[in-house]
Amino acid sequence: MLRVSPRQRPRLIEIIRNLAERIAEARTNGWLGEVQGLQVSLTKAKEKLVALDRTLERSRSTGQGGPTDLGMPVITKPQ
Repeated sequence: MLRVSPRQRPRLIEIIRNLAERIAEARTNGWLGEVQGLQVSLTKAKEKLVALDRTLERSRSTGQGGPTDLGMPVITKPQ
């Protein structure tokens, strides 16, 4: 599963709006199969937005905004 970059949040909102518009158009035209497929995509896009917002909120509350630096491993010469 891919993680969405926080910088792409506006684009994800745009995708959700577009899917909603396409669903309305498909309903108007009676394309029931298309409505069903778009509804699945819309549901998953909304789930991604919720997960992204949850991640952003968690990083704000902990003060950590990125990956944790684990440092460089020290490799010693075997004896």
